[in-house]
Amino acid sequence: MRREKGFTLIEIIIAVAMMLLILAVAVPSVSGVLADRRLRRSLDEFSSLVRQAQERSTTERRSYLIVWGDHQVGLRAEVVQKDEDPKPIATLRWQKNESFRLTFPAALEDEPPAAWVFWSSGNCEPAVVKYQGPDGGWTAKYSALTARAELINYASK
Repeated sequence: MRREKGFTLIEIIIAVAMMLLILAVAVPSVSGVLADRRLRRSLDEFSSLVRQAQERSTTERRSYLIVWGDHQVGLRAEVVQKDEDPKPIATLRWQKNESFRLTFPAALEDEPPAAWVFWSSGNCEPAVVKYQGPDGGWTAKYSALTARAELINYASK
């Protein structure tokens, strides 16, 4: 009898079982990385809206507002001129299972309006923004002078 070179059925089954085991270990870590990336994107998009509000207020020398609405946050001028469109200049939309919450630690009112003002100097009221979504959540404290975020809490699922 001549024996041909090749893999036996048992060797193939063992190799497939090992690949399935490695795959079962790798899938949760890959989904965690993707969830973290989506969570980081939500922070980056919101911070971009804040930077845009600060830049517009200083370059145009007028106040801008970041206003909370139904499933969106919009950037618009505080006072709309005659020839301007009153619609927001930029918007950030979110899904039903996501939420952005704005609080003002230095506010004198218990329930301040859901609008964050950026004055013509580029300064703003200090604010804390909390995001919660299916991939986790973050909380950022924004400085009154620089409007830059300091992450207080960041947790991905």
